[in-house]
Amino acid sequence: MLELLDLTQTLPRSDYAESMPVLRAELRDLQQAILAAGIPVVVLLEGWDAAGKGDSIGTLVYPLDPRGFRVCTTHAPTEDDRFHPYLFRFWTRLPARGKFVFFDRGWHRRMLEGRLEKALDHQGLLAAAEEVREFERHLTDDGVVLIKFWLQISKKEQKRRLEDIADDRYERWRLHQPGSHKDLSYRRSLEVAEEALALTSTANAPWMPIAAEHRYFHRFDLLQKLIAALRRAMAERHRPLPTGSEVETPSAEPSHLPNEARIPIPPSSRATLLDRVDLTCRLDRKEYEKQLDSLQQRLQELELECYHQRVSVVMVYEGWDAAGKGGNIKRLTQELDPRGYEVIPIAAPDATEKAHHYLWRFWRQLPKAGHIAIFDRSWYGRVLVERVEGLASEAEWRRAYQEINEFERHQTESGSVLVKFWLHISPEEQLRRFEERERVPHKRHKITAEDWRNRSRWAAYREAAVEMIERTSTRSSP
Repeated sequence: MLELLDLTQTLPRSDYAESMPVLRAELRDLQQAILAAGIPVVVLLEGWDAAGKGDSIGTLVYPLDPRGFRVCTTHAPTEDDRFHPYLFRFWTRLPARGKFVFFDRGWHRRMLEGRLEKALDHQGLLAAAEEVREFERHLTDDGVVLIKFWLQISKKEQKRRLEDIADDRYERWRLHQPGSHKDLSYRRSLEVAEEALALTSTANAPWMPIAAEHRYFHRFDLLQKLIAALRRAMAERHRPLPTGSEVETPSAEPSHLPNEARIPIPPSSRATLLDRVDLTCRLDRKEYEKQLDSLQQRLQELELECYHQRVSVVMVYEGWDAAGKGGNIKRLTQELDPRGYEVIPIAAPDATEKAHHYLWRFWRQLPKAGHIAIFDRSWYGRVLVERVEGLASEAEWRRAYQEINEFERHQTESGSVLVKFWLHISPEEQLRRFEERERVPHKRHKITAEDWRNRSRWAAYREAAVEMIERTSTRSSP
């Protein structure tokens, strides 16, 4: 399979620059269609050391809403992993319906490394391959779209890249990662790869080899093949496909929305800290793009520094509906290595979560040392939506301020960096954005009747937000 792959394929830079925005827009729209259809998507990237798995994942997730995907890096099994069946850590990382998970290496690792390290004989290989095929069949039979990429480069190109990595102070740590086989024979590695791919490329889960020698062709080919696989999955399930930049989703019907939501919101009866926010601040587009590039590059450096120093970072986004949390998170993460962060969208708690203390589900999602967790809404729901909507008793939300401060202190005292944002807009700007979302087809999925209903309770939410900020903005986590 791999020896037939043409590694000399290239793509001129001009063609790359012209085609990539079109592919990115199509993938962005497909993500919304996949979400509407409730289809889980698993994308696996395997291949040679230095073949560009990190760059590949970055290429694939760049157009996506970061709240709709997760990246899982498969390291050598931990002591805890060894107390479970081999596939446990993959089963427990599978996506919910409508979501994406990208695996940087995966469940084939035991086959590949076992053969390279001579810990797996031929009989053991056959047994491991059967386990993999069963796992993948379970997924696809249940409706998961499973896409498997193998990144292939030549011996000469791998040698060049490994030398470049050794000379790069930000990248050389990768050479000391467990599972790095740079000293093994390329021929032997190729034999092992061919063997594993032949045993696990099936009709329901075929391998797609990618010629990863040339950067522009590699990225273009990956995006094109992912889009084709997603479109095929939508067609097989008889689900509507995006047309142009529009996803066929039901549009909001303004006539069915509460009239009081469109009535101007009266000003607060007292001046609050939110009234001191200067909403007239503006930034010229050219200046914005110039500063954005510089800041994103600095964030990229800091992400790697946090990894080396084993510093975990927790970021919290709260704010008004349509204040721009999603867009902000997307620009924040655009140049980060997606293997180092996770965006965690917080919805209403499910039955299991309701059976525990309300902070339980957030403790479970705090990042390990060296990683970043970005919460799109958070534990502050207890003193915002749960307070306003009567989902928590007054005694519960009143004691939550102290509980939240203590929860956050536990994080910062353990060495985590905690950053909290409240995104503020005026009620007039919110109304303008809501109405724009109704008009623009590819934005309609962002507006619901619940958003309009929440707007009609602006005064109650404003009071809750002000008290929340006043009582939980501390020196260690302002």
